[in-house]
Amino acid sequence: MSCEHHGHDNLFLPREARILHTHRPTASEKHFTLQLADGAPLEFAPGQILEVGVMGYGEIPIGLASSPTRTGTFDIVVRTVGRVSTAINEKEVGDSLWIRGPLGHGFDLDSLKGHDVLIVAGGIGLCPTRSLIQYIEDRRDEFGRFLLFYGARDPLQLLFTEDRLHWRASGDVEYFETVDRADASWTGNVGVITTLFKKVQLLPETRVVICGPPIMFEFVIKELDRLGIVRENIFVDLERRMKCGVGKCGHCQINDKYCCIDGPVFTFSEIQELEEAI
Repeated sequence: MSCEHHGHDNLFLPREARILHTHRPTASEKHFTLQLADGAPLEFAPGQILEVGVMGYGEIPIGLASSPTRTGTFDIVVRTVGRVSTAINEKEVGDSLWIRGPLGHGFDLDSLKGHDVLIVAGGIGLCPTRSLIQYIEDRRDEFGRFLLFYGARDPLQLLFTEDRLHWRASGDVEYFETVDRADASWTGNVGVITTLFKKVQLLPETRVVICGPPIMFEFVIKELDRLGIVRENIFVDLERRMKCGVGKCGHCQINDKYCCIDGPVFTFSEIQELEEAI
């Protein structure tokens, strides 16, 4: 399959992106707003990824965390886990990062348009799905009912505070959130993300997008099976294990699929035989 690189000819050639804004939502994550140094818009589809690097350190694959409908800038959220992510998260406003992409296949917008859409995001799974959330908000009349479930381990791990305030107040999205463990200040729902299914009625034709830790998939799929939502209408973002982003290194291979070029977004029916690998 070809990469949807929208006219950018050389995916092996990094482009400079300037940091316009940074924010630290948690102790380990950093949210960057970037702009290509040459002033050109970054053309991409929701759900695509970038290889993001610092010269001398290497690069890592990161999902785009904003929608292409919001032109001029683009967002990523980087979790500090290793050498490259640490180097990226030491950068500040005015510094540059180097990006390659966009890479991979994003969300199948044609399959979602005209239908009710539920997004189920766990932990940092909210970052790549934010690209789709913003897209649906900006093209709201192209979709049916729009629901968003978001869960985190505890209140301190919740991302995008301003977005969450906006979603709660918005008439465009039915927003539900939960934490596995509450603290003294938490007044919302407590429990795993599947407890949110009790709060809504869903039609069997609903399109569902899932992104989060592997354990979450299994329990969410059980709920969707119970509701009669067929697996062809369930989309999973397997933004995981990716390294080179162009199908060369084999790091992200699961059987005959490469997450980077065949995904990171798959229908659940496509990867059913890979359930053990999720």
